[in-house]
Amino acid sequence: MSLLADSNTTCSDLPRPAPLRIGSVVVDPPILQAPMAGFTNYAFRQMVRDYGGTGLQATEMVNAKGFVWLDEQQATHPDRLWGVKDEPRPLAVQIWDNDPETLAKVGSRLAHEYRVSVVDINFGCPVRQVTQRAHSGSYLLQFPARMGEIIERVVRACEPTPVTAKIRLGCTRDNQNAIEVAKVVEASGAAALTVHGRTAQDMFKGEADWDKISAIKPHLKNIPLIGNGDLSTPGQVVEAFQRYAVDGVMIARACLGRPWLFAQAAAALRGEPIPPDPVLEQQRAVMLKHYELIVQRFGEQKGTLLMRKYACCYAQGKHGARHFRSHVANVSTRDEFLRIVADHFPRDLPQE
Repeated sequence: MSLLADSNTTCSDLPRPAPLRIGSVVVDPPILQAPMAGFTNYAFRQMVRDYGGTGLQATEMVNAKGFVWLDEQQATHPDRLWGVKDEPRPLAVQIWDNDPETLAKVGSRLAHEYRVSVVDINFGCPVRQVTQRAHSGSYLLQFPARMGEIIERVVRACEPTPVTAKIRLGCTRDNQNAIEVAKVVEASGAAALTVHGRTAQDMFKGEADWDKISAIKPHLKNIPLIGNGDLSTPGQVVEAFQRYAVDGVMIARACLGRPWLFAQAAAALRGEPIPPDPVLEQQRAVMLKHYELIVQRFGEQKGTLLMRKYACCYAQGKHGARHFRSHVANVSTRDEFLRIVADHFPRDLPQE
């Protein structure tokens, strides 16, 4: 079932959802920022942190095998761990691979050297590079026992740092085994379970099925259930808690270009007036700050190229967005980027 609540919905007439506990980590509000490859790096997390409203942020997912290779061959760490050691907590790092030993080794480093708050294992990524080529991510949903072995090893390696798992409803629409997998996840020692309400076959098409997410809850004895999929307004976040048996929610694609969405959703859960979107001038300033953070880390050339996709996200849904995207997608220098933003990013035009 899809979430179709009005974006002005609040929890003013209902009890506020309790803080979420993942082991010893308190997630308050129980709104999590999803790990998204290519997007949720330190710069993006800082934009979200500036507005507040998220109880737990997450990095991009880190390839455990790649981490080990970089560490052994080059004595460097993945760019996806940029900023992790020094930024505020709580913070989760998501890792993926199919080898228990490699995942345990990297999980231990993250827990004891980087001192992250939560180590999350990705069993939900549906992209071919992860599933078919690396036999990882949602590919492993076919093998619950293997998942259990991985989780047990990582939990032991990370203690006392909590370990969580993220899954989908199943590999295919005809084989939705999320309940079976959820039982294995809990029995193996995971401290929380996040479920995206689609199968791997669905990729990101169709609608997330929150009824099927909710149906998992009675089969979990002690760990919290976090729902994920299609949350794009504060009202939908409120509705998820009102209608479904979830302990927390995770916001993903909808927050790209809208780092203030978490603060709006948190206000709605508290029963408070929802802050309006920043005016376009303020949104432009946020985007430019985001750009400067990326350039500081990667330099002008690489930073400008990386910023293209973020700039397109900031323009999404606005009058003239297509025109802006067609220009910003080809920039390669700071001067070009700033000129395109000044000339084409929507100003006081009405939003579509």
